[in-house]
Amino acid sequence: MDAAHHDTVLAVTSHTPHLIAYTMVGVADHIKRVTESEVIKYSAAGFRDFTRIAASDPTMWRDVFLQNKDAVLDILGRFAEELFVLQRAIRMGDGQHLHDYFTRTRAIRRGIIEAGQDTAAPDFGRSATPATPAAAAGSTPAAE
Repeated sequence: MDAAHHDTVLAVTSHTPHLIAYTMVGVADHIKRVTESEVIKYSAAGFRDFTRIAASDPTMWRDVFLQNKDAVLDILGRFAEELFVLQRAIRMGDGQHLHDYFTRTRAIRRGIIEAGQDTAAPDFGRSATPATPAAAAGSTPAAE
């Protein structure tokens, strides 16, 4: 994987999700009348996940964003476009678009689970997942 491709993959799978988490918690912080008690009192799993991610090392993430700004800005632009489309679907009452979108994105989560990556293991379940189609079939690339 070349450096630019690596930066894009990490911008999608790690960097931008962290920035989104920091932002969502920041939004809650800006709504002082809510954050005084209700945000903590009524935190559901989604917001708790955001706060877990947003508890990451601020110095490290500052450096990550500044060092990988091109890839992060590209993915943030794409995120903003997707968010705008979803905003419009909600505003227009386009339930079918929302359902179709959520169905497609739900499949990503299922793929992560099926790949064995929904784990707290240090290798994120990767050692349990065959690295290649040949490994999945029970042979190794060297044996072919």
